[in-house]
Amino acid sequence: MTSTADPAALPLTDLIRTAAATLAAAGVPSPDADAELLAAHVLGVGRGELAAAAMRGDVVMDAVAESLQTLIARRASREPLQHITGRAAFRHLELRVGPGVFVPRPETEMVAQLAVDALRATPSPAPIGVDLGTGSGAIALAMATEVPHAQIHAAENSVDAFVWAKENFAEVDAGNARLAFIDLAHAFTELDGTVSVVVSNPPYVPDDAIPRDPEVRHWDPPAALYGGADGLDVVRTLSGVALRLLHPGGTLILEHGEWQGAPIRALLTADGWRAAATHPDLTTRDRATTVLRP
Repeated sequence: MTSTADPAALPLTDLIRTAAATLAAAGVPSPDADAELLAAHVLGVGRGELAAAAMRGDVVMDAVAESLQTLIARRASREPLQHITGRAAFRHLELRVGPGVFVPRPETEMVAQLAVDALRATPSPAPIGVDLGTGSGAIALAMATEVPHAQIHAAENSVDAFVWAKENFAEVDAGNARLAFIDLAHAFTELDGTVSVVVSNPPYVPDDAIPRDPEVRHWDPPAALYGGADGLDVVRTLSGVALRLLHPGGTLILEHGEWQGAPIRALLTADGWRAAATHPDLTTRDRATTVLRP
């Protein structure tokens, strides 16, 4: 960026405004924010620094403008913003993401909060937490970094997702976090009866409920989305796994769709869990259910 006049330069504000208009015309839900984030990505600056540059009247060279236009075209095709930048924000973390892994969503941050709170409430000096189907590693790494006295174990059974999780575990470098490539039904048998918190964001979309958003429908891996005819096939498996892993009084936390709280509470209660409760996210939609190990 430069504030000096140059015949090959374009005003930054005009560039961002045009980019936002292109995204809005393509139906992107947050065109202004996405245009700014992509401009900041191309320029290698933070969003605050970008705003300051725009207020100063800075201009950018044609080559930078062309790079931004290329990324805007990708976003207008509804490729996820996080795939374009290669990063997804999750709580205090910046995670690597891309094709083959589910992009962590803001609503999952409250699921991570439930897990963090449950770990902090455990009287053990070194409570154990398990994230089943960790994907990018978002929930597991949030627990590990926010509850440093806990021991966190994360399991993933998708090769593509595991590659991204492995990169994120290496980058965050939390010494209290362990990642394993393993079938979820047989995960961490050595921990049976010792775990304080089990958490999962499983695939829970019913097979015939095709997501509306192109970013989800065309880019998120189907294995991370679809959970059988009623969306609860993986939940049924996780119920049994968590009963095996948790000690009495331990907590299971499951993310789910906004209409699935009642059937999940019924399913878990029938399996012998107690104190089933469903929790809303910040948009007041039911987002997670917790139960206690009898």
